[in-house]
Amino acid sequence: MSFDVQTRKKDFPTLSREVHGRRLVYLDSAATSQTPLPVLDAMDGYYRTCRSNVHRGVYQLAEEATDLYEGARRKLAALVGAPEHGVVFTKNATEACNLVAYSWVRRNLGPDDVVLTTHMEHHANIVPLLHAREDLGFEIRWIPVREDGQLDLEEAARLLDDGRVRFVAVGHVSNVLGTINDVAGIAAMAREANPDCIVHVDGTQAVPQMPVDVPALGVDFYALTGHKMCGPTGIGALVARPELLEQMPPFLTGGEMILDVTTEGATWAPIPGRFEAGTPMIAEAAGLGAAVDYLTEIGLDEVRAHEQQLVAAFLEGLERIEGVSVHGPRDPALRGGAISFKLDGVHPHDIGAMLDSYGVCVRVGHHCTKPLMRHLGVNATARASVYLYNDLDDLPPLLEGLEAAASFFAR
Repeated sequence: MSFDVQTRKKDFPTLSREVHGRRLVYLDSAATSQTPLPVLDAMDGYYRTCRSNVHRGVYQLAEEATDLYEGARRKLAALVGAPEHGVVFTKNATEACNLVAYSWVRRNLGPDDVVLTTHMEHHANIVPLLHAREDLGFEIRWIPVREDGQLDLEEAARLLDDGRVRFVAVGHVSNVLGTINDVAGIAAMAREANPDCIVHVDGTQAVPQMPVDVPALGVDFYALTGHKMCGPTGIGALVARPELLEQMPPFLTGGEMILDVTTEGATWAPIPGRFEAGTPMIAEAAGLGAAVDYLTEIGLDEVRAHEQQLVAAFLEGLERIEGVSVHGPRDPALRGGAISFKLDGVHPHDIGAMLDSYGVCVRVGHHCTKPLMRHLGVNATARASVYLYNDLDDLPPLLEGLEAAASFFAR
């Protein structure tokens, strides 16, 4: 490993805290990662030195702010192998998914069409489609999840076989099961069945923890968010094929996204600007650009290797505790950093409360994946998720807290 975890931990101020008299153990990065000092400094630097709007001023501060904003777009595009004009800034991945649903799905699908998605999707990737179906009447088909936490690709092929699927929505990495889906393979299957099929990927759990090349995946849309990749909240992006964006109407309208306005109507700015109405998230973009620099310096291949080692150790440790069942693939090579589990006889919220008393932060609930919860036969799970600042010292407090929960609640 080319980076030292203990050194990197010092870049994250929150990790120096104590909670309930114990060292903070943060295991909720699948929900929101911690923020390193370079990102905080970049945002503070914008507010302190060049606080102004972008794209509108000819004075130096405005030019510096614009350079920060557009510089972040260039860095993010390079990170995922995309052209700059194919990167649209949004406030999060949910907005990116809604942009696709409103500007492409609602303009292109009708009652004779079929959408294909999966039972493991985050609500952000399916609720906009369910909402659009109410108005458009298209059919939605669902790829089931196998017992091993993998998608049933044989069933996917059957669902694609009639050639009616025109839109596919799939997550790159499950935020519950940790499963890394073969999105390139799914895209190829979809195009073989229907060459005109469009593929949209929720990449929120993938981009923070592994190298991603969006064009190489052969997909059309790819949503991501900054707050899971060491960046600030309030900014995300839709990465898209520029030729598709050129054909799409704006999702939000108003200032900045127009080319001209008359009393008769308006014409739209070139992409990606037509999708970025109003004053954008300038400080957040500065922070996101710094986060990309931070991850690039470490190397996402190194982050991935580190997480695999941790996941292997965490899976082994959890399986030693009587009554614990882990959801998702058992092979660390097939999964990301999220590990969801249940403890027999103990509600996930009680697990979370007990772990908090040990200084351990985990997520409990349905994780915005209610169709998956129903498939698993549970109402909720507990989820520990590791990231680049975690190490093996974070495992014993988790196991200690779970042992205490089993002893206290499962009587």
